[in-house]
Amino acid sequence: MQKSRWLKKSLVVLVSVLTFGMVSPSDISWLAEAHPNKHSKKDIFEEAESTSYSLIESADDTISTRIFDRSEFIESMMARAEEHAFTKFGEKIGPKIEDEFKFAVLPKIEEAITEMAVKFPEEELVQLAISKGPSSGRSEKIFHIFNENTGKDIIRFHVRQENPPQEGYWFNFHYHTYHDGFAAHYDLGKIYWDKNTPPKWSERTYLS
Repeated sequence: MQKSRWLKKSLVVLVSVLTFGMVSPSDISWLAEAHPNKHSKKDIFEEAESTSYSLIESADDTISTRIFDRSEFIESMMARAEEHAFTKFGEKIGPKIEDEFKFAVLPKIEEAITEMAVKFPEEELVQLAISKGPSSGRSEKIFHIFNENTGKDIIRFHVRQENPPQEGYWFNFHYHTYHDGFAAHYDLGKIYWDKNTPPKWSERTYLS
C-alpha cells in the first residue's frame, strides 16, 4: 500500500513536469482508478501523455480559429480605427464632427478594410497590424495598416483640410493603397467645418 502511494505521488510530479501542467493530479487519479490493471509507471504515463496531447491539439485548434477569423480581424481594426480618429480630432474638433463621422465616414472605412482583408490569405492577414497613432498639427495621417514582418504599409487612411474659394473649410477623408504606390486618393467622404480655420489636429499622447 505504501509503495502504491509513493508510485502515485511520483507519477503526479513526473507527468506534471513533462506535460507542462496540462494533466492535473486529479487526471492521474482518474486514470489510475479507471485502469486498475495498469500498475506500471510506463502504462499510466503513456495514458496521461495521450490525454495531454489531445488537450494541446484542441487548444491549438481553438487558437488558430480565433487568430484567422476575418470578421474578428475587421472588428478589431475598426475599434482601433475609431480610437485613432477621435484621438486625432481632439476635444476641439471631435465633438463637432463626431455624429457625421460615425454616420458617413466610418462605414466607408470599414468597407475599405473589408475589401483589403478579402485579398489576403489567412496566413498573411494575421501579420497585419495598425500603426501606433495619428499625426498631429496639420499632417494628414489618421492610421496605417502595415505588415509587421516587412514593416511595409498596406493601406493608409488620411484626412486633409481643404478650403475651396467662398466655401469655408472641409475635412476630406480618403485612403491610399500599396497597389499604386499610394499615389491615388480613394474618397471616404467630406465633412464641413466652418468659415473659420479649424484648430490643429490633437497633440495628445499617441495610442500604443
